[in-house]
Amino acid sequence: MSSTPWYALTVEQVAEKLETSLQQGLSREEAERRFAQYGPNELEQTGRKTFLRMFIEQFADFMVIILIIAAIISALLGEFKDAVIIMMIVLLNGLLGAIQENKAEESLAALKKMAAPQAKVLREGRIDVVPAARLVPGDIVVLETGDFVPADIRLSEVTNLKIEEAALTGESVPVEKNSQTLDNTEIPLGDRLNIAHTSSLVTYGRGRGIVVETGMATQIGKIA
Repeated sequence: MSSTPWYALTVEQVAEKLETSLQQGLSREEAERRFAQYGPNELEQTGRKTFLRMFIEQFADFMVIILIIAAIISALLGEFKDAVIIMMIVLLNGLLGAIQENKAEESLAALKKMAAPQAKVLREGRIDVVPAARLVPGDIVVLETGDFVPADIRLSEVTNLKIEEAALTGESVPVEKNSQTLDNTEIPLGDRLNIAHTSSLVTYGRGRGIVVETGMATQIGKIA
């Protein structure tokens, strides 16, 4: 489902594709069925590795192994200067790789902290507050000022809605959203004005829309 350009579909097309009702939302029974199908709306994170383990794992790369062999051969041939230079390159590469991996894990941990704990969702014609982890594709979600967006949402209604998407696009200035259909399937992420993305913050106004992606299928999940 994650390859669908939701921003290029009309709200009605999205609702039809996800078999949901803009007026009633999903039934509780259907929401449970979809939860069993898609799983929790959460960013997955395995147990944190130690920095030492990250560093050691850098040396499992095929090219790194070739360089280590080259350093050993150089040393056996008496080319100690070349051997030292090669090993310094290998160690520096391993250190930089471990630092980069560690930063990526820290970023994912920070994103998990930004995840909305609860969400206002329309089910069987009534607005309920549910754990955001229970959201499923097809749910109709209400967004208000101060809310963290709990999933990737195709907006269907907006009232002066502005959302800060720095965690996703790096742009700190809030983006004014709308519900208009985009006529191009190759729109950059930051220009998809009819989509509210997971972990972004509603800074002003309110809106409503259809959950189109959850968990690791969201845009933030893809880069986490």
